[in-house]
Amino acid sequence: MQTYVRHILIGVAVALVLVLVMALLLARKAVPEHVQYGISFNTPYAQELGLDVKEVYDAFLDELGVRHLRLAAHWTIVEPHRDVYDFAALDYQLKRAEEVGAEVVFGVGRRLPRWPECHVPEWARGLEWEVQKEELRAYIEAVVTRYKKSPAIKYWQVENEPYLGVFAHDHCGDLDEAFLAEEIALVQSLDDSRPVLVTDSGNLGTWKGAYSQGDVFGTSVYVYFWNPELGQFKTVLPPWFYRLKEGIVSLLYGEKETMLIELSAEPWLLEPVTSVPIDVQYSRMDLQKFNEILEYAEKTRYEKQYLWGGEWWYWLRERGHTDMWERGVELFN
Repeated sequence: MQTYVRHILIGVAVALVLVLVMALLLARKAVPEHVQYGISFNTPYAQELGLDVKEVYDAFLDELGVRHLRLAAHWTIVEPHRDVYDFAALDYQLKRAEEVGAEVVFGVGRRLPRWPECHVPEWARGLEWEVQKEELRAYIEAVVTRYKKSPAIKYWQVENEPYLGVFAHDHCGDLDEAFLAEEIALVQSLDDSRPVLVTDSGNLGTWKGAYSQGDVFGTSVYVYFWNPELGQFKTVLPPWFYRLKEGIVSLLYGEKETMLIELSAEPWLLEPVTSVPIDVQYSRMDLQKFNEILEYAEKTRYEKQYLWGGEWWYWLRERGHTDMWERGVELFN
């Protein structure tokens, strides 16, 4: 009996060693020579903060010195009325990106960055899903056809974290995976000169669906969280966990370009920023946390990292709190 138990323990120990060795091998990722920082710019969020959209965007390019951008063609802005398109904001943003030689990740689809995750125009909300899909196809075709000649666009992003249902189900419903594949194929058919990026949550996503669907994969990284029950808390995931996940999906679906597409450097709030006292905002995100987040992200070893929250930095600066914005200037310059 003792011999039998000993053999079991030895077997378990050998299995654990093999798992550890496999994990170490899968988590291998070269340290980049330098990190290429980019940033997301979100028109609806700038509007929510009461800011002049063009002024903020110009400040991103001219003061921060951003040369790698993630922009999004929110359906609510592009097609505010059925079959009536408004490209003014995006025309300006891409023209300015071209002028300064910036590269752009350009998002299309119903689900794009910022709450409420799915951005559906008022006129389309009551449509049955099959009808809404027809309208989505038309909107995507209009956007890609208009901007595919822009030298600034380097990637098309189709939808945003489409497999992450936990935060968006009330607004987005269940994922129609067949339609997601159709959207990706539509963009590829309209412009086969650029890769399609599909994204997933780094903290909560499995990456399986998003990684397998796109030409390029992007993950989000959130380090600090807050909710009413727990208050503020920090992720328990070590940076190497992202490398391990990438190693697993690349083993299953092949090597692809990957990037950190959403690195949060703003406070986690349940109410609009403009209704929350600044001291509360700073209790959830300040310069010390910002630097911690940058250090954490560097250890994930992603060469391309797109920050999230620059509109908030600008909003703070307009109120005399310049530290976050000044750190951004240092980072990009």
